[in-house]
Amino acid sequence: MKVLVLGGYGAVGIPLMEQFSTDSTVSASSAGRNAARADVAVDLTDLDAYAQAVSGYDVVVNASGFEDIRLAQQTVRSGATFVDITATSSYCDALEKVDGPVLLGVGLAPGLTSVLAAEAHRLGSGPVDIMVGLGGGELHGPAATAWTYGMLGTRFRDPGGELVRNYTGMKVFDVPADVPGYRKGPAVRADFSDQHALTRDLGVSVRTYLRLDTSAATLGLAAMTWVPPLQKMVPKKMWGSDRWITMARTETGPTLWASGRNQSRATAAFAARAVRALHDKSLDSPTWLHSLMESDELTSGLGAIDARGLSSRESGPSGSRTRRR
Repeated sequence: MKVLVLGGYGAVGIPLMEQFSTDSTVSASSAGRNAARADVAVDLTDLDAYAQAVSGYDVVVNASGFEDIRLAQQTVRSGATFVDITATSSYCDALEKVDGPVLLGVGLAPGLTSVLAAEAHRLGSGPVDIMVGLGGGELHGPAATAWTYGMLGTRFRDPGGELVRNYTGMKVFDVPADVPGYRKGPAVRADFSDQHALTRDLGVSVRTYLRLDTSAATLGLAAMTWVPPLQKMVPKKMWGSDRWITMARTETGPTLWASGRNQSRATAAFAARAVRALHDKSLDSPTWLHSLMESDELTSGLGAIDARGLSSRESGPSGSRTRRR
């Protein structure tokens, strides 16, 4: 399977290329403007050049953070499947309308979060809450940072119909005791794209909350949504770790969670697993990851990143561990 990784030398692209380099079933090439760093030099704003660049590939993964629906359209016209790790709701809405094979919500959040939420819904009943915890101390890529700060002061439509301001609607989540770096603390609403698709596909309200690994940093993010200029006072290197956690829970079922270190590497690992699944599961229309893979398929056998602390477990409502995957 021939794979082209857009942004192949970026924060997610580098570990994604590393993942593919150990897979004999995948022949991967990196793409970007810097000819000295990319296998395929291409400016993503030049659609004619892009059309030539993607010719002959089976899968094109967009890890560049550049969101232009024309890239997906051109990719499927060339006969390839377009895979995107974006969390932007408006962009995902456009991707869902592409006439061809597109895989959406591929990575950590959305991605792993979507699969855990679908599994939590299967095991329980009622609305699903998703919590995404990101380490404030990790140096995220420019696209991830821009996405986070870009939502300051903006609103999105809640499953109940009301408009919700990003980084408000605080809720406290109990974190399993054996997750290093996180304690019980507040999280705030955030417009991750998969909550809208999950609400539609699962038939229940799904809401995503975001927190950083310290309560002070989370409260600071909540303050910035009302006073965006405070963003200028945030240092490039924040306090905290590079540890992440994702959780999904319903009113009656178990809490499902996964944790690890370095969100960019985790996103790359899950994206690589999703791309490999396309070898046996071909698509003909836009599809979300939670409709393609189940939690065991996505998380099992990822021994290559066990050293970085990746784990997933199912725990009871009290937080006690009942099963380890």
